[in-house]
Amino acid sequence: MTLPSRPIIVIPARLAATRLPNKPLADIHGEAMIVHVWRRAMEADIGPVLVAAAEIEVVDVVRAAGGRAVLTDPALPSGSDRVDRALAEADPDRRHDAVINVQGDLPTIDPAAVRAALAPLAEAAVDIATLAAEITRDEERTNPNVVKAVAGFAPGARVARALYFTRCTAPWGDGPLYHHIGLYAYRRAALTRFVSMPPGVLERREKLEQLRALEAGMRIDVALVDTVPLGVDTPADLDRARALLAPR
Repeated sequence: MTLPSRPIIVIPARLAATRLPNKPLADIHGEAMIVHVWRRAMEADIGPVLVAAAEIEVVDVVRAAGGRAVLTDPALPSGSDRVDRALAEADPDRRHDAVINVQGDLPTIDPAAVRAALAPLAEAAVDIATLAAEITRDEERTNPNVVKAVAGFAPGARVARALYFTRCTAPWGDGPLYHHIGLYAYRRAALTRFVSMPPGVLERREKLEQLRALEAGMRIDVALVDTVPLGVDTPADLDRARALLAPR
């Protein structure tokens, strides 16, 4: 088993968030949130980092911090499409054989979690890798906003094949449930294939993009991590992120 030799991290970002407008530019101790995400990705130390921005304002703040960013069409339908389009511009010769899609609203993500997402691609049959953490709060077991990764982890195993993703409480019976974390590592060819396919039946029903890949027969493996990173979607989340990143 061999990991991809030239991975790249791409962070999609756009300003048009409904619950927290201009989210990537939100100030966290003097720097835009997208800059904090870029720093965490750099700290993962697995390859170059590129921000795929929908607006020039995001490009400007990333470049001012010393990062790399490209401007993409704001009309692109998803973060995956934005990542693919940015790669086409930044790496037209396809030198990078894998790409880790890190969401632009994870300013406190542990760089080790980013590295963990790449690990399942050491298995040649895996097209896409993602993350999950065991659910420990009872209310999350039935919360449809907490997406569950259905995967059969053998005792002691940290990686398992994803059989399904759902907003329901699944699987049934005694045993752990797993909170899916929407951070993905794609083989380059798998990303190209994924964005070229139309949305799937189950994808539209559950409103979960990753089901498109499973419906098409692509293999997704899940790596276990210890905690779910804080995603910033609301002003309250932003306050938590500021507290977590406060200078010590």
